[in-house]
Amino acid sequence: MPNPQIKDEDVYEALRREGASKEKAARIANASARDGRAAVGKRGGEAEPYEEWTVPELKKRAKELGLAGYSRLRKQELIARLRRH
Repeated sequence: MPNPQIKDEDVYEALRREGASKEKAARIANASARDGRAAVGKRGGEAEPYEEWTVPELKKRAKELGLAGYSRLRKQELIARLRRH
């Protein structure tokens, strides 16, 4: 079901699959719809996908997001939990 607050659903879904938080994905998707994808891409960052992060980096991110129960997760489980957030 489309979310009326998200102006570019394709960009939003792609960002979520890559590991962006819901808030970040929505912010970028709406900027993309407003300014155009090319303009947003030029000013975008260079974050690596979660698969390239170390486990300590992933755990630090989980802590920043306020997630619980992540300390015993394996890398792929931790990535999945971060992406669901």
